[in-house]
Amino acid sequence: MERFQYRARSKDGKLQKGKVEARDIGQAASVLRERDLVVVDLKPARREIQLAFLSSFFQRVKFSDVVNFTRQLSTMITAGLPLTDSLALLESQSSPGISSVISEVLRDVEGGKPLGVAMEKHPKAFNTVYVSLVRAGEAAGKLDEMLKRLADNLEKEREFRSKTRGALVYPIIVVIGMILVTLIMMIFVIPQMTEIYKDFGAELPFSTRMMVGLSTIVVSYWHLAIIGGLVVGWAFRAWRATPIGRRSVDMIIFRIPIYGSLRKQILMAEFSRTLGLLVGAGVSIVEGLTIVADTLENVIYADSVREAAKRVEKGISVAATIATYDHFPPILSQMLSVGEETGKVDEVLLKLAVYFETESEQLVKSLTTAIEPLIMVVLGVGVGFLVISIIMPIYNLTSQL
Repeated sequence: MERFQYRARSKDGKLQKGKVEARDIGQAASVLRERDLVVVDLKPARREIQLAFLSSFFQRVKFSDVVNFTRQLSTMITAGLPLTDSLALLESQSSPGISSVISEVLRDVEGGKPLGVAMEKHPKAFNTVYVSLVRAGEAAGKLDEMLKRLADNLEKEREFRSKTRGALVYPIIVVIGMILVTLIMMIFVIPQMTEIYKDFGAELPFSTRMMVGLSTIVVSYWHLAIIGGLVVGWAFRAWRATPIGRRSVDMIIFRIPIYGSLRKQILMAEFSRTLGLLVGAGVSIVEGLTIVADTLENVIYADSVREAAKRVEKGISVAATIATYDHFPPILSQMLSVGEETGKVDEVLLKLAVYFETESEQLVKSLTTAIEPLIMVVLGVGVGFLVISIIMPIYNLTSQL
C-alpha cells in the first residue's frame, strides 16, 4: 500500500486536504470519489527519511487522542452523520498518530467490515474493552449510545489519571533538582577543591574523602557508569518480563507504604469501571471478567480475575468468588452481592468505581503530604553532608594558617 496526498472539494464546495492509502493512484481516486469528494490534486506523498524509533515515538497514539476521537465520533454519529463520513472527517482533523489508524479503520469499514472488527486490528489505539463495547453497540443497534457512554467514561478516566499524576509532579521535580545539584558538585566543585587540599597537604575528614572518591568515579569512569546502568536496566526489564519477576515486582509495589494502597485503589477503580461498562453493554459476566483480566496491569489481580471467571462459569456467584481473595476489599464482594440480588450489577460496579476513585484521590493527598516533609529532610541531610564535606577541610586549613 502507498500513501497519496490529495486536495479535494466536498459537496458544499469546501476544500479538504489529507492523505489516503491505496494500491495505486487509481484506487486512491476511487476511494475519494466514494467519500463524495471531487479530486482537485492527487499525487504520491513525499517519502520522509526518518529513524524508525523516532517516527514511532512522535506518531504514537496517545490516550488523549483516543478520548477526543471517541467523543467526536459519538457526537457525529448521534447527529446522524454516516459512519464513513464521520471517520473521513476525523481523519483529516486528527493528529498524525491516530490519523493513520483512522485511515485504515475507514478503509476497512468502506470495504464492508463492522467498526469493531476494523478497530480490533489496532490494539495500541483500541484495547480489548473498547472493541468489545463497540461490537456490543453494533450488535444491539445502539452504536451512538455506546460511543457516548464510552466517551464519558474515557473522559473520567483521563481526569482521574491527570489528578493522580499531577499530585506527584512536585516531588519528582524536587528529586530531579537534588540529583542535578549533586552531579554539578561532583563534576565541577569537588575536583577544584581537591586540588586545593592537595596543595596544602591537609588531612581530609572521612566524609570529604568519600566525596572525593565518588567525584573521581563520576568524572573518570562516567562512561562505565552509563554502560553499567544500561546493562542493569536491561537485565531488570528482562527479569520483570518473566512471570516470576512480574509477580515479585507487583508484590513489592503493594508493600510500599501509602503508594501500595494507592495502587490497589486505582486497580479496583479500573476493574469496577471496566466490568460495569461491559456488563451494562450486554456482555456476559464470564466474558467480561476474562476481558478485564487482560487489561489489568497487575499479574496478581489479573490471575485472580481469570480464576474468578472460571468459577463463575461453573455456577458460583461473582460476589462469593471475589470474597475468597484477600487482596480484594470486602466492600467489593458485599456490593456485588447486592447487585446480583437486585439485578443491577452494572450500576453497582459503576458506583464502586466512583467510590474507589474518591478513595484514591484521598490517598494521593496523603502521599503528597507524607512525601513533602520527607523530601525536605532528605534534602537537608544531603545539603548538610555536602557543606560539612567541603567546609570542614577549609576550616581546618584556615586554623592551621
